[in-house]
Amino acid sequence: MGGTFREQLFFVMLCLSVLKGHARYMEENEITPEGLFSLLNSELKREIPEEFIYSRPLRCLDMVAAEGQFTFTADRPHLSCAAFFIAEPNQVINVEYDSVDIDCRGGDFIKVFDGWVMKGEKFPSSQDHALPLMERYIDYCDSGTVRRTVRSSQNVAMVFFRVHTVGSSFTLTVRKPINPFPCNIISQTPEGSFTMVIPQQHRNCSFSIIYPVEIKIAELSLGHLNDFPIKSMPGCAGAGDFVELLGGNGMDPSKMFPVADLCYNFNGPAQMKIGCDNTVVRMVSSGRFVNRVAFQYRLLDRQELQRIKVNSVEDFCFTG
Repeated sequence: MGGTFREQLFFVMLCLSVLKGHARYMEENEITPEGLFSLLNSELKREIPEEFIYSRPLRCLDMVAAEGQFTFTADRPHLSCAAFFIAEPNQVINVEYDSVDIDCRGGDFIKVFDGWVMKGEKFPSSQDHALPLMERYIDYCDSGTVRRTVRSSQNVAMVFFRVHTVGSSFTLTVRKPINPFPCNIISQTPEGSFTMVIPQQHRNCSFSIIYPVEIKIAELSLGHLNDFPIKSMPGCAGAGDFVELLGGNGMDPSKMFPVADLCYNFNGPAQMKIGCDNTVVRMVSSGRFVNRVAFQYRLLDRQELQRIKVNSVEDFCFTG
């Protein structure tokens, strides 16, 4: 799982990817989480004085983790480009069109997607997003000057673009306003901690860590009047309010394997090692309570992964 291998794999998959049509290609692209996060490692965070605006060229395949101004200029036809934007867990992403010089009638386009798409899988899943799928795509060529700014619902967004003519260009400004109640988050790092709070809202929220990790849940409060010991077994869905741990090798939480359900209040720790490419803490809320889960996570080393692999009887990925 080294960075070099991930990066090589990513660019091989990109070369094999053929993006077709205006929207359908977004469902079929071959972008992989492994290669994507090699780009994130190269997009170093920068401490920039407020009076300066960070700016750089935007690449056909790019990861952007900083606020600033990003300009793409076509040096040749670029028919299958994607830029991934990621912010801190408690932020959302504003994408502003500063200037656009593309040929919409000739087949060029710029589309902002509210979330990420990889290999046909979406984050957040359609089950966990407030908007229907097609409303999550905002096409500059359709909206033009009517909608010069697009705001994401979570800390990740994407821009897909196709430019045929040499010299065509566009400039975007990316800002990251604070989100007071973050929901549906992709972690920038394989280690950290987070507290997810859903304030009496009927919604589902996922925290995705695209690494094999150990999850340690420190506190779970589902607004119930009575405290019970932890319940880690199927059957919590009937409770209306619960947390589930998911594991899998894709992006969409709705397609991942349920590792454990937690549906009673407790003060931890409760921990589990999940040797999957993607680990998700997902909270389901009925809207009747203020629900809260606090957890820590850390990257599993190779020896731990090997031990889990040897001892595991599951075939979806390795748990322990």
